[in-house]
Amino acid sequence: MWGGIIVTIAALGGFAPGAAGPVPAPVFAFAAFLALLFGGWFLLPRFRSALLSVPLPALIGLNTARLGGVFFLILAADGRLSAPFAPIAGAGDMIVAALAIPLAVMAAGGADEHPAWLGIWNGLGALDLIVAVSLGLLSAPGTPFRVFTAGPGTVAMTAVPWIMVPALLVPLYLLIHLTIAAKLRSLQRTPQAVALAG
Repeated sequence: MWGGIIVTIAALGGFAPGAAGPVPAPVFAFAAFLALLFGGWFLLPRFRSALLSVPLPALIGLNTARLGGVFFLILAADGRLSAPFAPIAGAGDMIVAALAIPLAVMAAGGADEHPAWLGIWNGLGALDLIVAVSLGLLSAPGTPFRVFTAGPGTVAMTAVPWIMVPALLVPLYLLIHLTIAAKLRSLQRTPQAVALAG
């Protein structure tokens, strides 16, 4: 349903530069969906439990789809996205996705044996998303706080299908990283609980 709302708004020009005043309209969509997802996590125990019931290897493996970051590089080469947003966001996603493949296999063999590696990767994956959103905001045309002014900026991210990245996929992946962090934390607590019981 959220995806349908986003596509409709985009088709009507609601995410175009200047459509929401000085703040890029995709920021509102990103913030609203992030608030819905994280609100569900913190306020709805059944929602949180459902997410935590997903196996850790599957949660990690979902990040392989971030190999789609290559499209940022393609759009940049076509002159539709600018640096530093496109190369940093694209390369960051591809690195996180490539590492997700062996780490998902590792987690399937026993995440409790390699929690540090998984924790580092999970933090890197979340940081990549935060940096990408920040660079996208600072590259958005039609805003008074645009820092990176060369080229088209991130105007391509205001149209379908690319609007789905900040308005849908980034909040979802941030929630996935939160879920992974919670599962890793529970794995670290379990040996401690066993040691105390012994």
